[in-house]
Amino acid sequence: MSKTEILMTAPMMPVVIDALDKVFTVHRLWEHEDRGKFLSETGPRVRGVATSTLFGRMDATLFNLLPNVEIVSSFGVGYDNVDVAEAAKRNVIVTNTPDVLNDEVADLTLGLLLATLRKIPQADRYLREGRWLKAPFPLSPTLRERKVGIVGLGRIGKAIAKRLEGFDVSIAYHGRTRQEGVAYTYYPTLIGMAEACDVLIVITPGGAGTRHLINADVLKALGPNGVLINVARGSVVDEQALIEALRSGTILTAGLDVYEDEPRVPQELIDIEHVVLLPHIASGSIHTRNAMGQLVADNLISWFSGKGPLTPVPETPFSGRVS
Repeated sequence: MSKTEILMTAPMMPVVIDALDKVFTVHRLWEHEDRGKFLSETGPRVRGVATSTLFGRMDATLFNLLPNVEIVSSFGVGYDNVDVAEAAKRNVIVTNTPDVLNDEVADLTLGLLLATLRKIPQADRYLREGRWLKAPFPLSPTLRERKVGIVGLGRIGKAIAKRLEGFDVSIAYHGRTRQEGVAYTYYPTLIGMAEACDVLIVITPGGAGTRHLINADVLKALGPNGVLINVARGSVVDEQALIEALRSGTILTAGLDVYEDEPRVPQELIDIEHVVLLPHIASGSIHTRNAMGQLVADNLISWFSGKGPLTPVPETPFSGRVS
């Protein structure tokens, strides 16, 4: 009996490839020089897809070449790399990899916040360059007595807030609606929260609905003592407005793990000494990436075993969840 045929759009971790190879016939798209010809010949036989942001966006063009696809299993908690509206129109299931990365991203967020405020990377360079021999490192800003606003209090946002409680800071959040059972101060408008806080941590989903949510007006409201931390998607922040705010002193500083055109980071940001820039590593530990990869495979295996998807995204045309 022939195996179900799966398309993998870009290289994935061995844990994903090994798990899928055991169950399916896996077509590796990146191995084909003429992808259009390959997809026109093989696409109609493909019933599932494993994809990630490394491939780019899965849109109608690719879906047209995969007329019998049933499920797209995407690597990452964010899934703006898949046109979920287009998938839903075609009755295609879309899954992501939530929860398994919550703690890792939350840990990194606190590390990035502290590194940004206490200038940890700059202090490291200062020592390595021999400058400590000539003078002490300058005093830094602090996390003490700050009010932290979280933009997007989802599962990762809550994990970040839980960690912040240990630092004895005030915590607030902004989202579309107030959440039941949440003790943190709720702000119905982002501008209102930015005015009341001096740290904004952005952990809201990406996509058209949140594009440039953090704009010049929000940065101005955050103020000259304000710190922006972005561990969401680069598209959520107006990068040019942020560069101008950093140059002009509209805000104090920023710590970024994501950018609008990854892996290309504007030289203007790189040239600003007091910001901390990371290469999109929030979930980037071996442990967590393996767990995410396993969930990519498990969603496909579960679906084609007749058990349904494990972690369908809210927009997907599936009415139930597997317990």
